[in-house]
Formats: sequence, C-alpha cells, structure tokens
Amino acid sequence: MTRKIKVIGAGLAGSECAFQLARKGHHVDLFEMRPVKMTPAHQSADLAELVCSNSFRSSATANAVGLLKEEMALLGSMVLRCGEEARVPAGDAFAVDRERFAAAVTAAIASEPNITLHREEVTSLDRGDADYLVVATGPLTSQPLFDAINDFLGRDGLYFYDAIAPIVAADSLDMTKLYWKSRYGKGSGTDYLNAPMTQAEYEAFIAALLSAELYPLHDFEQAVHFEGCLPVEEIASRGIDTLRFGPMKPVGLEHPVTGERPHAVVQLRKEDLSDEFFNLVGFQTKMKIGAQQRVIRMIPGLENATFARFGSMHRNTFINGPRHLTPTFRANSDDRVFFAGQITGVEGYVESAAVGLLVARYLEDPTPLPYHTALGALGRHVAESSPDRYQPSNVTWGLIEDKVGRVKKIEKRDRQAKLALNTVREVRSAGVPPAADGRPRPEEILRS
Repeated sequence: MTRKIKVIGAGLAGSECAFQLARKGHHVDLFEMRPVKMTPAHQSADLAELVCSNSFRSSATANAVGLLKEEMALLGSMVLRCGEEARVPAGDAFAVDRERFAAAVTAAIASEPNITLHREEVTSLDRGDADYLVVATGPLTSQPLFDAINDFLGRDGLYFYDAIAPIVAADSLDMTKLYWKSRYGKGSGTDYLNAPMTQAEYEAFIAALLSAELYPLHDFEQAVHFEGCLPVEEIASRGIDTLRFGPMKPVGLEHPVTGERPHAVVQLRKEDLSDEFFNLVGFQTKMKIGAQQRVIRMIPGLENATFARFGSMHRNTFINGPRHLTPTFRANSDDRVFFAGQITGVEGYVESAAVGLLVARYLEDPTPLPYHTALGALGRHVAESSPDRYQPSNVTWGLIEDKVGRVKKIEKRDRQAKLALNTVREVRSAGVPPAADGRPRPEEILRS
C-alpha cells in the first residue's frame, strides 16, 4: 500500500530514510531548511553535509561500526553507496571527500521521482495530509522545532556540546618535518601525514593549549560533552599525558626512516580526493580563532598553516529515547510519528544513516531486528537504556546482544559478525510482509 510520508531534515538519516521509502513506492515530502536558514555548523546547501570529521570510521567487521556498515550495505544503503563514490584513502578507515559525498547524496535524492524536496524551515510536528511523520532534524535542530518537539514529548529534551576539528591547506605545510604513515602500516602508506613531537615540544604545546582562550558558554547552558568527541583542550585538562594516550598516541607510528618512536604524534587525514586539504585527527576544539592559529601552528610542520576551516563548537540536541521511543524509533505517544538519526541518541554518521534506513523499514514492518545485529542493537540502545543516565552512543560491541558466549575474543567477534550478517541476509530475503489493513501493527501487540 502506497503511503504519503513527511520527512523533516535531509541530513544523513533523513536522506537515507526518504530514499528507501521512495524506492518502496511511497510518496515522500522531504523538508530541508538550508540554505533558507543555516545552522551554526553547516556551510553549504547540499544534503547530508558532513560537519565534523570526514570519516565513517573502521571498515573491519571486528569493529562494531564495521559490522554496522556491512549490514547496511546488505540492505541497500544509499548513504554507503554515495560514500564509496567519494571515498578517499585512509588506511582501514572509511573516509570520504565531504563535498563529493554531499553532492552524490543530493543527486540521489533529486533523481527519485517519488521524493519532493522542500527548501523551507518546519516549525511544528503537524503531519498535514501525510500518513506518517519522520523527524530526522539531527543534532542541530532549529530552536522553534526543538521547542515543538519538547512540547510533543513533555519538556525533557537533553543536549550536549560537539566540537569540530580544524582543516588546513596542504600547500601551507612544511613537508620536510612530516612523514606519511598509517598506524601499524595499515592502508597504502600515504593515507595520513604525521607530525612528530619531542617531549619538550609536546609539553610546550600542552601548556599553550591549556592557556588558550575559549569561546564562553551562555549562563543558562551547561557543558556536557559527548565522551567520544571531546574537545582537544578538554582532553588535555585531564592530565599531561592524556593526549599522548589518545589522539596524539605515537604507538605504531614510528618514523619510517629512522625507526624512532616520537614522544607524541599529530595525525593529519586527507580531507578530499585532490589532496588539497587535511583534517587534524581528534583535534576538535572550542578555542577562539586567534588561539587556534597560535596553538595549531606550534605543531611541527604546521608553523605556516593556512586554515580552510577553523574548529568550532555547537550545541547538539537529542531526546530522551528510553522515555519516548520504541525499539523501532516510533514515538510512544503517537504511532504515526517516528524519530530518526542523531536526535534519537545515536552518535556518528554511520549510526545516523542506519537509523534512517531502519525507520524506512519499520514503517512497513514493525518487528525490531534482532538485538544480536548491529542495526537491531541501535534500537535497543535508544529504547531500553536507563532514561536517567541516557547519553548519545556510537554502536559498540557492548550494545550488541551476545549470542556466542565465552570464546577467545578474536574468535568471538568473527562469530558474532557472521551470525549478525547471516541474520540480516535472512531478513533481506524474507522481505516485508504486508499488514492486513495496509498499516503496521501496533507494537504493543508484538510485545504481548
């Protein structure tokens, strides 16, 4: 049965969801407020613009996010297909040229006759004449719509602060002080540039970082950072060696000529296919622009760095999923309203797109995917975590139900991945059975 569906937000989740629904024959009205109204972090009008890192993280199924990508690929993810088209070398990580990626997603949406793209801000949760509403506005939801969501849910929205890493121009780097190498030799060998530091250079850098002027918070705001994306100065404040055991870890990055291990290393990842720009890995920051210029240029090889983009900080919003959402991302208070993407409390590009993919499926079949799959585990995290301690999370093995038991870790991950992928293949082969009345059955029936 063909339905009319309104999707608010054309980021990773909204674009993936709209595309999948359109391919299933449904009519989708997709709303995106940019460029009519911009967010504090976005710079273009393209859909699914990446505003933090350009990495989709590991591709290995030994990592939970690698498994998640494999499952999404089995279900025909448009976002991953566009990612492959824009992929840049990054060792065993999946990184993309962000401009080409956003352009590919925008083109994919434009090519779908069942999608009507509206460039306007939505400020309410009114479905209009749509059968279903999908809210996929992401962590940068505009204030009027966030207020509407809070009214709909009952005024307990949460938030945390996210920070963006600087990007520097390749032709401004002193290549005599840098060397090419991926950690432990993974990848092509020319995926990452490395800036080695001596102990004296590192300690001077930390001192400058800790004394740098930061953008202040408003009086009514509380700094609640997501632990997986902490500002570099926040990490440094936790101890002199914290960065050396985090983003500046030298292990596996010994100098390719001398074999010596530096005291600390700053890695620069390719930002685009033309190798014109580099992203400072793990260097998301809330330093003021002048401080960024002064501190970042203390890194060997970056003394004359030209910034293509300065780091910045913005408030990311998300709702209390365990209080308000089912494992299929449907609102408890209205079975015709779904939430998708990072606003649900999943963290990361891949996870956001995955929830968009899932919501498109759950609109037709309300049966949650098994929790031993990475896809199903995201629904369990959102719906079954403690509502009093709910925080955004990337997909991890800790979220995925263990159906293997006690075996060696290296064998365990392999067996878990194979089991999950086989399950997703079975789900894909089975298809989606239609409901008797053309609408999904209430999930309360499934639970009873």
